[in-house]
Order: sequence, then C-alpha cells, then structure tokens
Amino acid sequence: MKFKDFQNVEIMEHPLIKHKISLLRDEKTGTTEFRNLVEEIAMLEGYESLKDLPLKDVEVKTPIETCMTPVIDGKKLAIVPILRAGLGMVNGVHALVPSAKVGHIGLYRDPETHEPHEYYCKLPDPIEQRLIVVLDPMLATGGSAIEAVNFIKEHGGKHIKFMCIIAAPEGLEKLAKAHPDIEIYVGNLDRCLNENAYICPGLGDAGDRIFGTK
Repeated sequence: MKFKDFQNVEIMEHPLIKHKISLLRDEKTGTTEFRNLVEEIAMLEGYESLKDLPLKDVEVKTPIETCMTPVIDGKKLAIVPILRAGLGMVNGVHALVPSAKVGHIGLYRDPETHEPHEYYCKLPDPIEQRLIVVLDPMLATGGSAIEAVNFIKEHGGKHIKFMCIIAAPEGLEKLAKAHPDIEIYVGNLDRCLNENAYICPGLGDAGDRIFGTK
C-alpha cells in the first residue's frame, strides 16, 4: 500500500504487525510487554524493509558437499535510532543482522514550538558506504525524522531507510517530501495530530512506555 502519490512510502499490512500495534496502544500494556512488542514489530518491519539487500555467492562446505550459496554483499548495515525511543527498536533489527553497526542521533522536541534540536550524533564509519536504517517508533510532526536524515546526509550517508511503528499523515507527508530519495516504512498510518502534536489515536509517549518513565 502506498501513501498518496509518494512512491518512497510503504505502509505495512501484515496481520502480525497490526495485531501487535493494537496491543501497544492499550494503556493497560505494561513496560516489559510494551518493550517486547516494540522489538517484535521492529523485527517484522525490518524483515520487510531489508528485502532488497544485495547478495553474492560464496563457497560453503556442507556435511554433504561443497556448494556456492548466497550471503549479504557489500558493507555492513548501520542501525541508527533516534534517541531515546528509537533504542527500543534496535534489538529487533539487530537480531536480523547481528553484524550491523549501531549509531545514535539525539534529538529533543521543544515543548512549545515542537521543533527538534540536536544534542548528540555518532555514526558508524565509513557511513557513506553503508545502508543506514533510521529508527523511531513515532513519526508525529516529522521534524525529528527530517533533521535526523539531514544530519546523516551531512555526514556523508547516501542509502537511507526510515522505519517507524505509527505515523501521523502530517509528519509522513513532510518526511516524504523533504527526503524523496529515502525509503520510509510505516507500521500503521494513524488519523491525525492533536493540538499538542501527539498522534491520535496513537499509543502515548513511546519513550516513557518503553523505559517506564513519566
């Protein structure tokens, strides 16, 4: 399923993703279960978003004979969560590609203007030769995601994918327009943003629910 006319957006339709997102939304879902669900959804989304990884054949000796068989080609994957909520998705993607390097981008949103501000950026080297998967459970206004991708590009990143669990139409459209060259994977497209720039129906503050803070 494509979002409007944006060919770089894919909204997931897998029943397991939809089911697990419904469990995330429930205010009765506790911290441990919430954290586990975020990891599971990230793994399911990662499986789909990494379907175009390049392959090469290598020689392997099985217990029966020697054969040529495919392995992932090229530089290793870079997983880059947007702090802090994005950390909750790292293990899910890392389980798929354990050799992936992990970077971090720290952004906070001004409570009044809702504009993002950077406070930390550390990326694997050489970033320009890697496939970079940016992680953030929530795509609300789109500001943090846009700035995170800007920072990665400024550091030389070229091949970028963005993964989120839920998105508001407003933020998804902004990100798709700002960075038409990246691939965007969304677990569910929610209805809208409210006056406080929270996604509706949403799931609350993902960072607070992942880490058990208020």
